[in-house]
Amino acid sequence: MKVLFVCTGNTCRSSMAGALARKMLEEKGGEDIQISSAGIAAFSGEPASREAVEVMAELGISLHEHRAALLTPEDIREADLVLTMTSGHREYIKRLVPHSQGKIFTLADYAGDSEDIPDPIGYPLEAYRGCARRLAELVARSLEKLGRERLYPN
Repeated sequence: MKVLFVCTGNTCRSSMAGALARKMLEEKGGEDIQISSAGIAAFSGEPASREAVEVMAELGISLHEHRAALLTPEDIREADLVLTMTSGHREYIKRLVPHSQGKIFTLADYAGDSEDIPDPIGYPLEAYRGCARRLAELVARSLEKLGRERLYPN
C-alpha cells in the first residue's frame, strides 16, 4: 500500500504530513504502508523549510534529510491513495492523470472534514505549529480510516 501526500512545493505541508504519517505508522506497526510526498510545483532537491524542520523537531521528528520531489504522473499511478492539501491540488492531479480520480482526495475530505490546509510558507513559526497540529489530527484520522477500509473492503 502506497500513500502519497501532495502540496505545492513539498517543503512544508506534504513533507510534514508524510513525516507525521511515518511516525504514527511506526508507533502502530503499519510497516506494509509506504508513505511519500511530492509537490505540484516543487523544485526537486530543495530541503524542507527551516520552520517545518523546527516544528517537526519539536515533535521528535527529523525533516533534515527531506528533499522536495516534483510530482509526476507516474507517482500518481503508483500510489494507492493520494491525499492533497487543497481542493486545487486535487483538481490539478485529476486533470493530470484522469483515470486515477477514484484514489485522489484532499486530506481533509478523506479524514471526514472539509477545509483545505492553508500554506504556512512566509508566516511566523506559530502558523507552522498550527499547521502541524491540524495535519497530525487529519493524518491520524486518515490512517484510521485507511486501516478500516483495508480490514473491511467493500
